Amino acid sequence: MVKDDDGGDARRRELGDSSEPVEDEIEESFDRTVDEGAQRLHRTFPDVLITGLFGGFEIGIGVMAYLAVLHETDNHLLAGIAFSAGLIALLLAKSELFTEGFLVPIAAVTAKQATVGQLGKLWGGTLFANLVGGWLFMMLVMTAFPQWTETITTSAEHYANAELSWQTACLALLGGSTITLMTRMQHGTEAMSGKLAAAVVGGFLLSGLQLFHSILDSLLIFGAIQTGADISYLDWLGWFSYTVVLNVIGGILLVTALRLVRDRKLVEREREEAPADPKAPGSAPG
Repeated sequence: MVKDDDGGDARRRELGDSSEPVEDEIEESFDRTVDEGAQRLHRTFPDVLITGLFGGFEIGIGVMAYLAVLHETDNHLLAGIAFSAGLIALLLAKSELFTEGFLVPIAAVTAKQATVGQLGKLWGGTLFANLVGGWLFMMLVMTAFPQWTETITTSAEHYANAELSWQTACLALLGGSTITLMTRMQHGTEAMSGKLAAAVVGGFLLSGLQLFHSILDSLLIFGAIQTGADISYLDWLGWFSYTVVLNVIGGILLVTALRLVRDRKLVEREREEAPADPKAPGSAPG
């Protein structure tokens, strides 16, 4: 068996179609991830805001489905499956959710296809626009379905009244890692059936298990506030401030960092081929 300095790398090249020292499917998935991340990071700021606004609307579709099922069944697991409608809408409409930005854009920055400044622009603009879009959408939902007031109030209190503890920290870490893993699964296949299955699994875990998710659960709190619940925006901000940070940490440490360590040879290849100025026009893959 032929060996080189990396042990089995040469043999893996012989067995696969690619010349890279990793399995073919891993390389294809990595290339898709970096290409998409670079394209997203090279959007103009107005485009980031518009895409994020639509993301807030579409995740609101999932919240609406979640509340409908929870109101009728009082079963969080069934409601979690219904919530996946929002993640499916995000997938098919090509919108942007802040917590989906922990793998794809970071891979592009690590591969020197974009800059940290562009990552900050994407994160900040998307987070703001998701919240604005979600707030507006929930105003429509709760005006249309006032019979859900008790249901959404109970759901919102579960989050807004939760103080930072080891349990809530773990729920937020798992929320960030779960949505990032969903993104990873969707980029691991070109089959639409696989992408849709990942969205359903992600929705079930996030909402069905009531994990702490900074955008999804903010919409529940916004809707409850709009219906007159005894929850204030300061209550929301206190919960949101630690949840969003722990979502980021969970998504990066538990999924993204491990993925990039595994794909380190591909990252090195991309960095060697990267343009001198990642922000230059035309530097993003088409």
